[in-house]
Amino acid sequence: MPKVVTRFAPSPTGFLHIGGARTALYNWLFARHHGGDFLLRIEDTDLKRSTDEAIDAILAGMRWLGLDWDGTAISQASRANRHQEVALAMLKNGKAYRCYASAEELTEAREAARTEGRNFRGDLWRDRDASEAPEGAPYAVRIKMPREGEVTIRDAVQGDVTVKNSELDDMIILRSDGTPTYMLAVVVDDHDMGVTHIIRGDDHLNNAFRQYQIYEAMEWDVPVFAHIPLIHGPDGKKLSKRHGALGVEAYEEMGFLPEAMRNYLLRLGWSHGDDEIISTEDAIKWFNLESVGCGPARFDFDKLDNLNGHYIREADADRLLSIVKSELENNLSRTLEETEVARLSRALPSLAERAKRLPELTESASLFCNTRPLDVTDNAAKQLTGDALPVLEKVANELEAVTEWSAPVIKAAIMSFAEAEGLKLGKVMQPIRAAVTGGKQSGDLVETLEILGQGETIGRLRDRVAA
Repeated sequence: MPKVVTRFAPSPTGFLHIGGARTALYNWLFARHHGGDFLLRIEDTDLKRSTDEAIDAILAGMRWLGLDWDGTAISQASRANRHQEVALAMLKNGKAYRCYASAEELTEAREAARTEGRNFRGDLWRDRDASEAPEGAPYAVRIKMPREGEVTIRDAVQGDVTVKNSELDDMIILRSDGTPTYMLAVVVDDHDMGVTHIIRGDDHLNNAFRQYQIYEAMEWDVPVFAHIPLIHGPDGKKLSKRHGALGVEAYEEMGFLPEAMRNYLLRLGWSHGDDEIISTEDAIKWFNLESVGCGPARFDFDKLDNLNGHYIREADADRLLSIVKSELENNLSRTLEETEVARLSRALPSLAERAKRLPELTESASLFCNTRPLDVTDNAAKQLTGDALPVLEKVANELEAVTEWSAPVIKAAIMSFAEAEGLKLGKVMQPIRAAVTGGKQSGDLVETLEILGQGETIGRLRDRVAA
């Protein structure tokens, strides 16, 4: 078996959307599984719509996902001369011809074909001699499609798919201004890059039959095609922005970890038994085209959230601390103090147990920063009225007398206070929680107090009494 070479070929007319990211992932995994190369080609032949901003966003999205490519990213537009060279070679070997038809003539022929219920083939000049054209008239170059027989694509995902050659039009491969069309450029680039497997969305399946004819015309080896089903929304309809058809950078901003996205995108159309949590290492080891499903996958934010929560819990402690610290410093517009960082380091393992996205984790972690007096939520404010304030004042005095600031001692002091005051424990703990957290999500209250420290805890209790 020759060395496996796959490619991802996005068009830089927009950001790297989630469907493209999955296509890139599948190509990356297949190449890595076989010890081959994964190449990146920017299909920027539409110069009017292609932007440097989109190219930068695509590259950034790939890097964030951890999908490293081999060699340098190739610009398709830079290869226009090579594409022209192939078109002229096809003219020379009789596999293509010059088409001098005007736009008006083509429109008229297309309408006639529609009226008569037949396919429009664009073959007005297929059997005419170039000498019939006015001298110096512009022309496009069209491929001379076979008219007899049929073509079967042995697709690694879709199975055998057959199309009659009579259904294929003599498509343009070189426009009258000398620029190549997408159909030609893709085939030439894939051939020159040594691509052995073309893994892409099944919306390109019809293109495969037309592109196949260019391979045949040039007597080139035809790569293995693998057309993967598209991603749909939870309602079964085509994925749209309301479903989650966003740029990859949006998922980073929403607080998803790249390893969670890789795992989730992998499972959107591919399976390995009942495994749901699949590490990147296992994904590389197990990935194959045989296990790609033929039906469209459904995007589900709830599943993605649950998966992301798993990866947050499993994340390296130092990495998680670095992420949260950076976000908090951005939010607070200052550098965190050593005491705050120490609190975060102790609190994050517990906070991570409940977080599904990084912003949730950052929000919970913010209660361990020195931001007195705390803002309180409406629900927390309801716990800090009437009889609660005298309780807070007394418990603050009680906790101030604690000589060993540890969870068991803190808990014993609060329980002793509640018993002495004839109060149910909840009547003491609830206002303490509201005062020291402001209503933010936190773990065990006594552990929270221990992490905050004696001075900060008492300060927050007294802030609420004085408010």
